[in-house]
Amino acid sequence: MIPKINKQDLRALLAPRSVAIIGASADPTRIGGRPIASTLAMGYQGKIYPINPNRAEIQGLRAYPSIDDLPEVPEAAIIAVPAVQVQKAVEKLAKRGTKVAILFSSGFAEVGDEASQSRLVAVAREHGMRLLGPNAFGVFDLRSGFFGTFPSLFISGFPPLGRIGFASQSGAYCCHLVAMLREREIGVAAAVMTGNESDITVSDVVSYMVEDDGIDVIVVYAEAINDGEGFIAALEAARQAKKPVAVMKVGRSQVGSAAVRSHTASIAGDDKVMSAVLAELGAYRAHTSTDLLDVAHLATRRIFPVNNSLGVITVSGGGGAVISDTAEECGLPMPPMPEETQRRLKALLPIASPRNPVDCTAQFVNDLSILRNFSQAVLAEGGYPSIIFFLTYTISSPQLAAVLLEELKRLRETYPDRLYVLCAVGDNASIRPFEAAGFTVFADPAQATLAIAAMGRYGEAFAEKPRAAPPSVPSIALPGATPSEAAAKALLQQIGIATVPERLCTSADEAVAAAEHIGYPVVLKIASPDILHKSEIGGVLLDVEDAQAVRQGFSTLLERARAHHPEARIEGVLVAKQLRDGVECILGVHCDPVFGPVAMVGLGGIFVEIVKDVAFRRCPFGVDVALELIRGLQGAPLLEGARGRPPADIQALAEMLARLSVFAHQAGPRLASIDLNPVIVLPAGQGAYAVDALIEIGENHGH
Repeated sequence: MIPKINKQDLRALLAPRSVAIIGASADPTRIGGRPIASTLAMGYQGKIYPINPNRAEIQGLRAYPSIDDLPEVPEAAIIAVPAVQVQKAVEKLAKRGTKVAILFSSGFAEVGDEASQSRLVAVAREHGMRLLGPNAFGVFDLRSGFFGTFPSLFISGFPPLGRIGFASQSGAYCCHLVAMLREREIGVAAAVMTGNESDITVSDVVSYMVEDDGIDVIVVYAEAINDGEGFIAALEAARQAKKPVAVMKVGRSQVGSAAVRSHTASIAGDDKVMSAVLAELGAYRAHTSTDLLDVAHLATRRIFPVNNSLGVITVSGGGGAVISDTAEECGLPMPPMPEETQRRLKALLPIASPRNPVDCTAQFVNDLSILRNFSQAVLAEGGYPSIIFFLTYTISSPQLAAVLLEELKRLRETYPDRLYVLCAVGDNASIRPFEAAGFTVFADPAQATLAIAAMGRYGEAFAEKPRAAPPSVPSIALPGATPSEAAAKALLQQIGIATVPERLCTSADEAVAAAEHIGYPVVLKIASPDILHKSEIGGVLLDVEDAQAVRQGFSTLLERARAHHPEARIEGVLVAKQLRDGVECILGVHCDPVFGPVAMVGLGGIFVEIVKDVAFRRCPFGVDVALELIRGLQGAPLLEGARGRPPADIQALAEMLARLSVFAHQAGPRLASIDLNPVIVLPAGQGAYAVDALIEIGENHGH
């Protein structure tokens, strides 16, 4: 078990009082020389100890032959030597009492040498030293001036100091993102690039940045989550602290997943589960670099509307249409302006469109009072927490820019609580005054809208009230092996999950008696712990209407079982009530390698097979969460009574899902999966019943 990182460990990583560079170079363009050059350039106030046995002086600093020759214990160290020399350096530093070592060196788990990497961790841990890497790009902190990293990015200049922190597994990609921000003159506080994560993980870095008062927004780039519990705890701490986290998690595609495995020696978890976990914990998941950085940039304004809606003031109908389309796609409400206000604005400018978007047309160029009056109306009477001004290239106009800025400043002073975004095109010199005045500037109106929607999602997550407790479910020991359907249902009944009335029969006579007791029509199913997917061999017979059909069906099922699975243990035939007038659903549990048991709900039939209309949630959870998952399905109207159908018993389905989540959580690591397919949800008040059940027992999953 990796010990929890403490605040002092990461303080020493980002702002060490002293640092030794093992493998230091006099050449500022080499890996062992760049950290020294960048750190000196940024005015770092701590002590730098270059270590190189062949030089007495490096980049104007006294050099030392070895770690043993240092005049004091360095608080941090950078190791930039070949892999074969790393173990010795780590041992010497750890024994001297160095708090943290940054391992630039590669040639460990990322190339399959887990054993050497494990030895590094063992010796460091023995002496209480923490490791970043191996195969790490290191760290930089613009506040302390410490640049324990080696990319060529900083040769051409540093980003401005800001309040965005980066926690990234990939160093090169993190620096690419920082370069994108630098080009836009958007500020950065610090970055930690974790590499192989033998010890310090992205989760540790997020946890630290949650408590760092100099960081307002945390950006995460992850290829695989190597400690699910730590990641969950870090994101939950960020949510509680109302500190936004924006995540780019790659490895979504099959090709992407393969690239991740070869790059970080890690296995990517199920991508849908990752999206569900991020949504649950209030983190924003970005799928493009632009989206990631735009959301982070807007989040530095620290305005997170709880009931978000968008008001748009535009000088172009086209710009308004792009914003409206994007808002609808991402679920951001754009309510119309009040009718009376619309009439007044129309009288003011008959060619205007005052609904929302409020289009005051290019006429405002001739008369700025039009923009003032329309904007004042939107802010005073529209009730929108978020505002977009679509002003296109006008902020670059020497004649208009200064006057526009003054108009907008007055509005913001009057309504300081709103989230303001400008959609405008210009160089950094044109944009800078508007950003300084509190208006975040985006060129792309669609991206601006997505970023505003993300701020609303943060607001909802930060304001979330405590959830209902999960239902109380008896703790039941799992059987030694995967049970038959009948045994699985008996187990489910113990935890309060209703199953269809049925009886296991070992003869045709028993089957007829059972059918007549249950009532026709019935369903016949082969019962065998060795035949998990009965429908694939024709092992399920529907609409069995009378005794003769029961006898014939009993015989048919046994013949099919023997033909397809001659070695299978046959327990008999299940005779079950055939339910009518219900909606088919599917419930399940998937044991994710990163996050443990995750429950799933979806509509059955083509909805799950073709549309893949399913929702996931980490176990356990209460009925309130289960209801949200069900109502969030695309096919939810079928359960709510669409097209004249009676509303289904959604409450009963939610109870079943919540109970299943608790059972899966309590079951422990031997549970591989649960599949209740179909679950028939009868009309409201009549319940939900598991028709088929598979509980798969596996090896210890260790989640």
